Amino acid sequence: MKKIAIIPARGRSKRIPRKNIQLFMGKPILAYSIQIALQSGLFDEIMLSTDDKEIADIALQYGAKVPFMRSAENANDFAGLAQVVEEVLDNYKNKGVTFDFVCCILPTAPLLQVEDLIQSYYQLVDSEFTSLCSVVAFSYPILRSLTVSDNKKVEMYFPEYKNARSQDMPTFYHDAGAFYWSSVDAFYQHKRFLSSNCMAYIINEIKTQDIDNDSDWKLAELKYQLLKSN
Repeated sequence: MKKIAIIPARGRSKRIPRKNIQLFMGKPILAYSIQIALQSGLFDEIMLSTDDKEIADIALQYGAKVPFMRSAENANDFAGLAQVVEEVLDNYKNKGVTFDFVCCILPTAPLLQVEDLIQSYYQLVDSEFTSLCSVVAFSYPILRSLTVSDNKKVEMYFPEYKNARSQDMPTFYHDAGAFYWSSVDAFYQHKRFLSSNCMAYIINEIKTQDIDNDSDWKLAELKYQLLKSN
């Protein structure tokens, strides 16, 4: 079965300027996603979707392909990930190249481990699911969420859990922001990865970090060092 890895990395970043090519532990951060995809040996094609020539040049240096640039329509602030992936698949299809599975690896996932990419693929193909999303557990029980009013009054959002023990509460998860898999047929059908037939691949919180500000960046570097030391 033919598989493509798509790494989406547009040029504009609001919160951390040029985030996708900022140096992370000495390398452009998107280099880690490219190298993990290469090391996995899973893919027939590893491509980077971008509207930015500098980003494209760096991706090429680290082994990704950039066979075409992203359209302006899908490089604005309102374009979703699914639109970007669909554009890539359509462009390949127009060249007579098709794939059975697509994996979208985010460019700011330097903590991603090659074994997770490999295991997630085989778990998906051996299941009845048609797509897969990497997820991580919330670090604190969300049923103990608090609301704070304009005058700073604190109230429990779920007061019925006021006396419940944390260990008795269900575990909730959120998108790990690392990678997604889907069969190409299912992706075209649902136009998203998180479909009604999506499988969870649970990642330990040490292997993922949302990077939206300088503090997040430093935390990611600390986690990276910890992973390397282990």
